[in-house]
Amino acid sequence: MALRMNDRSPPTVPIREVKVRSARKGRQVDPSALEEVQALLGAAPRRRDLLIEHLHKIQDRYGCLADRHLVALAEEMRLAMTEVYEVATFYHHFDVVKDGAPAPATVTVRVCDSLACELAGARDLLARLPNVLGEKVRVLHAPCIGRCEQAPAATVGQHPVPCADTARIGALVQQRDVTHPAAKDTAHWSADAFIGPGKSPGVELNVSPDYVGYEAYRAAGGYRLIAECLAGKHDPEAMIQKMEHSGLRGLGGAGFPTGRKWRIVRAEPQPKVVAVNIDEGEPGTFKDRVYLERDPHRFIEGMLIGAWAVQAGACYVYLRDEYHGCRAILEQELARLKADPPCALPSIDLRRGAGAYICGEESAMIESIEGKRGMPRLRPPYVAQVGVFGYPTLEHNMETLYWVRDIVERGPEWFAGFGRNGRKGLRSFSVSGRIKNPGVHLAPAGITVRELIDEYCGGMRDGHEFYGYLPGGASGGILPASMGDIPLDFDTLNKYGCFIGSAAIVILSDRDRAMDAARNLLRFFRDESCGQCTPCRVGTAKALELMERARWDEPLLEELSQAMMDASICGLGQAAPNPLLCVMKYFPHELQQGA
Repeated sequence: MALRMNDRSPPTVPIREVKVRSARKGRQVDPSALEEVQALLGAAPRRRDLLIEHLHKIQDRYGCLADRHLVALAEEMRLAMTEVYEVATFYHHFDVVKDGAPAPATVTVRVCDSLACELAGARDLLARLPNVLGEKVRVLHAPCIGRCEQAPAATVGQHPVPCADTARIGALVQQRDVTHPAAKDTAHWSADAFIGPGKSPGVELNVSPDYVGYEAYRAAGGYRLIAECLAGKHDPEAMIQKMEHSGLRGLGGAGFPTGRKWRIVRAEPQPKVVAVNIDEGEPGTFKDRVYLERDPHRFIEGMLIGAWAVQAGACYVYLRDEYHGCRAILEQELARLKADPPCALPSIDLRRGAGAYICGEESAMIESIEGKRGMPRLRPPYVAQVGVFGYPTLEHNMETLYWVRDIVERGPEWFAGFGRNGRKGLRSFSVSGRIKNPGVHLAPAGITVRELIDEYCGGMRDGHEFYGYLPGGASGGILPASMGDIPLDFDTLNKYGCFIGSAAIVILSDRDRAMDAARNLLRFFRDESCGQCTPCRVGTAKALELMERARWDEPLLEELSQAMMDASICGLGQAAPNPLLCVMKYFPHELQQGA
């Protein structure tokens, strides 16, 4: 007879003694560190995208990121320790300190050693400061801090030092004056205040000029246009057409037509996002800072108009960490805007960079906004389709949005009416180097560098003759003075192996050498490569090594450059060879002379 299931005896399972861990695996959380982190974060959300913001709070409070605080932050945000650590060690402005290791000095002095500052004596200043300031002050070289017209530029903590010397820096260190002085909102301003020769603010020792505050901006008609847009008095299609007819292009470097970008993003499904890029890290560029310090609401209104035109419900403003004064202004003015809004507003978040040039690349900036390492994304998909948090994103440089209100109110023909040599529009040239009047010069698109020097910059400095120039910052190449009559605008320089980029013009004189300038630029690219792709990470280091030899191996440098341009993921690696290629092409006499 068949056995029924319930007639079977259950099998005997031997019971073994199991060891139970007395503590969790991995590094344990220090209760006191956890309390300190919780106190710093307060009621702030613990979202993953706020990781960099929270790291800044710890760095600002304790002067470093101790291991125990990183472990506590990981616990508090429910993140893996590796996620927190990889972000903290990616950015230059975070000092990660092992438990038991000494913390950095309480005062850090950073001296910019990018090209304009090197021409002004930054190397000598860096060499002398340690002896002058002593061991209790940390002295670091820094990539471009966006004050090239004030070269050599430095910072004491967060306090900028224009035209820096040992006396100015020493005085601030002695006084422990490490915060950016507050600016006053008492200025009156118009967008065309810089148009024409002699209108640039030039070199200012005052690092906190007066700016147009919220009340003054509204009193002068500010935010009336966006209010009219939301009230149905303007049509999005007509607004996009005005951008197209004006000829306004992306002024952060890429030069993509603004109207076309708005049209592309408007066609994408909702929800959508606007991301404003103010990570102005290209050596030689400082125009965004100059506008932000004086007229912050103009770009904010342009951002809101763009958000309305493409139907975006959220805006993110990404500001480089070196611009502490601008951040204070934006925090205050955005709070005033939200407290007394002229119309319905989308959500607006201000995000703080942490010292990474690569975050000027749009997809790397988006990664940083999401609280990650600023590593460029592979494309496609493009950010217009998959951007911040995976949503279609309208990404713009700050200055592009700065001109939107005036183009609409004055008409697109007003903006397009400027220009020389068949070009249209205005360009904010950040000019530095061996000229008498460095600064932001708002001049017609298509002006030549000779015209810019003579009409806007007061000519070359006494005792200097025009020798060469960078037409587009570190990435844009180097040209000799004999090619100083080329119109400066998008697309006009491409056939020469150069581009205008963000319109950062660095002027070299007969006392300089293009070889030395190229070495400075490659050193910058080597230090700022995010390391994601081998052609850029290894290529920039190898190129610099070859360039520092007495004789350049030109065939090998050309082969290496081609590999970098063909295989690098983003524009950093693709454009990094431009300076050395220009030296070989346009300054062969220097190569013959050797190092």
